[in-house]
Amino acid sequence: MIPILLPSLALITGIVGLLLGADKFVAGAAAAARNFGISAMVIGLTVVSIGTSAPEIIVSFNAALDGAGELAVGNAIGSNLANIGLVLGITALIAPLPVSRHLLREESPVLLVITALAGLCLYDGALNRVESVLLALLVIPLLVLVVKYKREQGDDDSSESGSSDDSEIPGLSSNAAALWFLGGLVLLLVSARITVWGAREIAVIWGISDLVIGLTVVAIGTSLPELAASVVSALRGHHDIAVGNVFGSNLFNLMLVMTTAGAIAPIELSAEVFLRDYLSMALMTVMLILFVALALRRGSTGERRALISRPLGAVLLAGYIGYYGVLWITLSTG
Repeated sequence: MIPILLPSLALITGIVGLLLGADKFVAGAAAAARNFGISAMVIGLTVVSIGTSAPEIIVSFNAALDGAGELAVGNAIGSNLANIGLVLGITALIAPLPVSRHLLREESPVLLVITALAGLCLYDGALNRVESVLLALLVIPLLVLVVKYKREQGDDDSSESGSSDDSEIPGLSSNAAALWFLGGLVLLLVSARITVWGAREIAVIWGISDLVIGLTVVAIGTSLPELAASVVSALRGHHDIAVGNVFGSNLFNLMLVMTTAGAIAPIELSAEVFLRDYLSMALMTVMLILFVALALRRGSTGERRALISRPLGAVLLAGYIGYYGVLWITLSTG
């Protein structure tokens, strides 16, 4: 067990560094944006939304440079599975999750389309540069449309839009904001190198692929902040944005995290990536959208608020555990 000690410590240290670096990176970027006169809503929908995916994006970048593209793909798919099954499942078990109608009307179709496009990219067992770049570039019109729509609609759905208000953006001078931004970026880059090294060493010692490490250890590690924040918010009764945040995070995982690696170097993937991992993620995504629709239908029939109930949360968590069962079986038989 001694040979695995150093890689394990490196992995844990790297993930902690990623989380701390992302926090400073986002805070510095958001404060700088506000100092330049950008509205809190736009900052929340762009800087904060993309910045919170920074750990996964930087890990994907470093994994591709190290020739571990499957780790990056596994991180993106595994993070989406963890966001739905682990984060929302556990949070809903603690307290039913409120959902807003805009999730079904606006975010759900976009998530379904991007999930389908990601499937087309992975279907042939490879992720090349062209399809990675094209999928990543869709982020630009998507953000433009979202910002335009939110401005036109006002704050009607602000409780779950994932947007920020001024109280959530730290009051920093331009120099301090730049220092936080650059310091956070450096910490992200260094921590990502440590994380990828630790993850790859553990994969070698355990005799498993980079893909599996990305799907499990790295994906869960980078999803722990969302889980912790959602659980604490649920216990305090402030969990309105949990479902909306998962929709946004899962979009960026597919459009930026997965594609970063593919844009740097083409990735050859095993058949299991599509047949086992992608299809499991797609199934969980459809299940989540159906549960949102069911919650809204129930909420519209009475005075109660539309909620993803505890039983539905249990189903999401059971689906996530079931995926791990399938993963274990395929690894055992493979």
